[in-house]
Amino acid sequence: MILALCIDDKNGISFNRRRQSRDSLLIKDLVENAGDRKIYIGSYSAPLFAGYEERVTVDDEYFSHAGEEDICFSEGTDPAAFADSINGLILYRWNRHYPSDKKFTLDLSGYELVTAYDFAGSSHDKLSKEVYSR
Repeated sequence: MILALCIDDKNGISFNRRRQSRDSLLIKDLVENAGDRKIYIGSYSAPLFAGYEERVTVDDEYFSHAGEEDICFSEGTDPAAFADSINGLILYRWNRHYPSDKKFTLDLSGYELVTAYDFAGSSHDKLSKEVYSR
């Protein structure tokens, strides 16, 4: 699977068991760059993908069901427990420090940075996107 998730400057993935932020242009970027790959999301993330329902599969067990090239958009779950299943990674960085109760702890030393760039989001002036392969 290819994991996509959002993190803050201190690798926070959620605070008070909620998403740190929402950004419609980030979602648009993910969907448009997915190509023909299937995109899995959990039911918690479904409201973020309004307007893209035909492009996503809502499945709260996506870590178990996703294929090798499928994209899984994750919120609030540290993917370290699923590290062996992750072939690639799409990290969206908020470029802010939010209070967080859960952290991204996946060791990136086994991944290679393929591309990185900044773009303007709908809620943040600058979002950073990093794409890694394994």
